[in-house]
Amino acid sequence: MWRKCLSSLVASQRQMQPVVRLMHQRVPASRPPKILITGGLGQLGIECAKLLRSQYGSENVILSDIIKPSQAVLENGPYIFADILDFKGLQKIVVNERIDWLIHFSALLSAVGEQNVPLAVRVNIEGVHNVIELAKQYKLRIFVPSTIGAFGPDSPRNPTPNVTIQRPRTIYGVSKVHAELIGEYYYHKFGLDFRCLRFPGVISSDPPGGGTTDYAVAVFHEALRHGKYTCYLRPDTRLPMMYIEDCLRALLEFMRAPNEKLKRRVYNVTAMSFTPEELVDKLSKHVPHLHVTYKPDSRQSIADSWPQVFDDSDARRDWHWQHKYDLDNLVDFMVKDVQENYINVENGERQTLTI
Repeated sequence: MWRKCLSSLVASQRQMQPVVRLMHQRVPASRPPKILITGGLGQLGIECAKLLRSQYGSENVILSDIIKPSQAVLENGPYIFADILDFKGLQKIVVNERIDWLIHFSALLSAVGEQNVPLAVRVNIEGVHNVIELAKQYKLRIFVPSTIGAFGPDSPRNPTPNVTIQRPRTIYGVSKVHAELIGEYYYHKFGLDFRCLRFPGVISSDPPGGGTTDYAVAVFHEALRHGKYTCYLRPDTRLPMMYIEDCLRALLEFMRAPNEKLKRRVYNVTAMSFTPEELVDKLSKHVPHLHVTYKPDSRQSIADSWPQVFDDSDARRDWHWQHKYDLDNLVDFMVKDVQENYINVENGERQTLTI
């Protein structure tokens, strides 16, 4: 659980066609937007809710999922059950809660999706259909994240521009390209206020959740617990990354950005690119006897089809995106966060059990 510098995340803040008239109804200045987050118990949802609640008030941000929440989640603010495959259930939530913004995090990630393609199709494609149609029907501003996984082996990899050939070869990537295109179509056809950011690997202290870039999270947990780690990618595998604070700040700034500033509906955003070898070198300064071995598995072929360096110059130009964390900052914060919120907590629990 990321707990770093939440107070610092106050926001400093298409190809836009003149004939497109957005359906989104402006939220009156007298009240903040009412926000629903789907798939809220994943890597981004809980911390996104904390950030948005710090900006708009706890009661105006509703976290949802199909999983039983922890007591800490319940204590932090409103939480409800929401199944993205149940369209009528979603309608009921939007009407009863008077939702203005929908942030759609529900998805099966790359490695998990490859293990269960039919489920990935239902969650990642049918689920997107539901929330896009819901947003159109109720004139919501909707955010759907995309990914470096939306690109494929035919895409330029260093750098990968905002508009280029994609052709991904995972169901996760295919579903994200689909989400980008259906969202843009609804924007041009119906005036839907659709917004999408292609995120790189997002690094937080939460335990890994099934993504190809998750080695960059797992290595901190294993290094600080055991002093060793077996990496499933080659040491020279370069991928774009960003720290979770930058990720969520980008989301907030993008959602707040005036439509007239947006020249497109889908933007690349990133902060840095590094290899496992480069990350281990930085981490070794905190764990001097760290031993890492490399045993590439099926995730290597996925990584080899993804961008090495992400070009996010469009986002920096149009809505003034700027990252804060580089690799040195990321490692310092991750070591402190994992140590304080996982290792020390676990050690305290073990000591309690032995008393």
